[in-house]
Amino acid sequence: MEPMRPDERLDYSAIVDRPVRELPDGARMVVWTIVNVEVWNSMATMPRTVITPPAGGSPMPDVPNWAWHEYGNRIGFWRFKEVLDEFDVATTFALNGSVITHYPRIAEAARDAGWEFMGHGFSQKNMQKVENEREDIQKTRDIIKDFIGKTPRGWLGPALTETVETVDILKEEGFEYVADWVLDDQPVELRTRAGNIVSVPYTQETNDVAMMLIQHHRASEYADRALDQFETFYRESETQPRVMALPCHPYIMGVPHRIKYFRKIYETIRNKPGVLFWTGEQILDWYLSQK
Repeated sequence: MEPMRPDERLDYSAIVDRPVRELPDGARMVVWTIVNVEVWNSMATMPRTVITPPAGGSPMPDVPNWAWHEYGNRIGFWRFKEVLDEFDVATTFALNGSVITHYPRIAEAARDAGWEFMGHGFSQKNMQKVENEREDIQKTRDIIKDFIGKTPRGWLGPALTETVETVDILKEEGFEYVADWVLDDQPVELRTRAGNIVSVPYTQETNDVAMMLIQHHRASEYADRALDQFETFYRESETQPRVMALPCHPYIMGVPHRIKYFRKIYETIRNKPGVLFWTGEQILDWYLSQK
């Protein structure tokens, strides 16, 4: 059987034509916070760079850019956790499977805080470039399962990358939802050769990678854009529930001059009536209960 093209995996659906789904206790929208923690190979080309590699070319090791990311795992992650603990935010932890062995202190803190663990590849490498995709997915699933005592239900590809078979393999290996498909404000279903898998809304629009590293905005843009998006979702959710994703990376929003804007979002919206702060698997369970 030939792999399906992305556009063959789901039907077009206009949100204005859908039946209205109901959130519990009269709530109207969901905020989903995703903290992405990655392992960068210090002896390989960096997944992203903050400066042009010095002296031209691609020097190995690329210490300045590797160390820039490493700061996030040593310092930035703990700033995130302080904010999320303070505002009691249910959080999804998107981790490379190898985080568990490379950064056990981080993995332990996320587990002990009750965060949901979501697979994010075994290392920070495009899924098109891993040697064996199924093995990479299996390794990620198994190391997380061994560490937290249950199988992870969700998957986010490194840099949202997928091959034409990724969602087929994910479904076959027991994953129930994927977050790479940034095409809706509600969960939708994707066809796979093993049955449907749910796409939970993720985003590039309030993603710190896009804003800070690609579009080069001021730090305040993260809060400005998130709060502008929240305002629209909150109004629209009077008639149809919405899911708002807040993806973040410790080496980006966890640095000193940006963390206050991460905090500002939760200071503003945490106690808004009718807003649920859920993990990906809570969103999945709600969607499945509404079918």
